[in-house]
Amino acid sequence: MVTDASPPPMDVLVLGASLRAGSLNARLAALVARLVQEAGATVHLAHMGEFVMPVYDGDIEAAEGLPPGALALSERLRLSDAVVIASPEYNASVPGGLKNAIDWVSRIRPQPFKDKHALLVSASPSLVGGNRGLWALRVPLEHLGTRVYPDMFSLAQAHEGFTDGGDLTDSGLHERLVEAVAAFLQLVEADTRYVCLRRRWYEFLGDRTNAEVTQRAQD
Repeated sequence: MVTDASPPPMDVLVLGASLRAGSLNARLAALVARLVQEAGATVHLAHMGEFVMPVYDGDIEAAEGLPPGALALSERLRLSDAVVIASPEYNASVPGGLKNAIDWVSRIRPQPFKDKHALLVSASPSLVGGNRGLWALRVPLEHLGTRVYPDMFSLAQAHEGFTDGGDLTDSGLHERLVEAVAAFLQLVEADTRYVCLRRRWYEFLGDRTNAEVTQRAQD
């Protein structure tokens, strides 16, 4: 008997990291989610407002444990092969709500961000498109062991950047985004389905799952 041995579709979480429901990054997240789905993956589109949590406080954690919002986000990450984060830029850095969520989720073991593939995108009315915020976002994610895709995407002057149908008004930029999403998914598939990348990139404190590995290496 011949059976279909094809692996199931990859599962991708697309997170709009702005708390404002009508934000430009929510629109960008929706577009990326559509592109991920068109590429054949299973997509889960989420909004930061779904994961309510207080400002991180060690006393709160000790007295009450982890908040439900952090646990819910952690579970979404655990069930996903990869995550795409559409993040705004606040004062040339990471928005506080997103950084706070990362801080809470970082307290969970096993660490949900470790070895997770991530694609970072941003949209902003500015001329740099929120790109400085993405560079700042890489720091905590890579510290936690996330495999952040090198090619980030930033949409400048985003208030004029979307068509009524949700595509990008600049066809060249739209094609670049399509190509970036496709290349990212190909890398994720290679790693999660065929395990062609050696996983040795652990630095955050408290990680004991590979205690014998002390150096960075990525093949």
